[in-house]
Amino acid sequence: MKLIVQIPCLNEEQTLPATISAIPREIPGIDKVEILVIDDGSKDRTAEVALELGVDHVLIHRRNMGLARSFRTGLDRCLALGADIIVNTDADNQYNGGDIAALVQPILAGSAEVVVGDRQTHNIEHFSPAKKLLQRFGSYVVRKFSGVNVPDAVSGFRAISRDAAFRLNIVSPFSYTLEMLIQVGAKGVAVASVPVRTNPKTRDSRLFSSTFHFIERSASTLVRMYTMYRPLKVFTLIGLIVAIIGAIPIARFLYFYFFVNGTGKIQSLIIGSALLTIGILTFLLGLVADLLSHNRQLIEMTLEKVRRLEQSRPPADE
Repeated sequence: MKLIVQIPCLNEEQTLPATISAIPREIPGIDKVEILVIDDGSKDRTAEVALELGVDHVLIHRRNMGLARSFRTGLDRCLALGADIIVNTDADNQYNGGDIAALVQPILAGSAEVVVGDRQTHNIEHFSPAKKLLQRFGSYVVRKFSGVNVPDAVSGFRAISRDAAFRLNIVSPFSYTLEMLIQVGAKGVAVASVPVRTNPKTRDSRLFSSTFHFIERSASTLVRMYTMYRPLKVFTLIGLIVAIIGAIPIARFLYFYFFVNGTGKIQSLIIGSALLTIGILTFLLGLVADLLSHNRQLIEMTLEKVRRLEQSRPPADE
């Protein structure tokens, strides 16, 4: 049983030593622990420091591709290297590496295929009350959208089984955390959550410039991914809302026509008919999108088979 810990990095030469030193090299139930550093176009000595620290593998992006793409290319490399379990952690030493053993236990026990570390954000001192409230609300929204019951939806400390990694297809350019939960919920992957410890803050997040930016990007990612996997539900809801709004002026027209003076408000009939037509067309678009979604699922199944065939090929030189 091989475990590979992947660490996406961007200019992390200062924090990488502490992150790597905390990763255990021996875990009960695991025969071999390896470390993969993904250098996402760093301008400092991140790759050199990783090699000096004795990591097993270094994957270098010649230009910055973003966290989500780094996560995806890391998964592909881990699969090619024969990983049975993949753990993703941050390079800023936010997560306590000593909890990796607890993180992989549900996978080793066969009760889960994906495990998300719960930072228990209500106990993190440097989180403001507003940020704690926002985190709880955001995780609640994600649970409703994804159908996956995890208390810390944006935690990047995750363990993924080999089979689950084959089924993941991250396409978001922003962050993998939300999209991954939407996908595993739609694909019926067993998910668990375990409490993990965090370390003192070392730097500000590089993923977003402000809380508003984070909310805006996260909301757009969530809506986009949910629509991708549940198009009929989304378009039906939109179409129903538009149709109900359209029914109101039509009812107004009928009221004036039959109960007032026999001549209805024609403008109400025109507006209502237009909205009702738009609602019906939106529902029909949902049917088309649902058919396309099923075709996408067939493509994903084919992609999974191709990835399984290719995983035995030796990786490119590091």
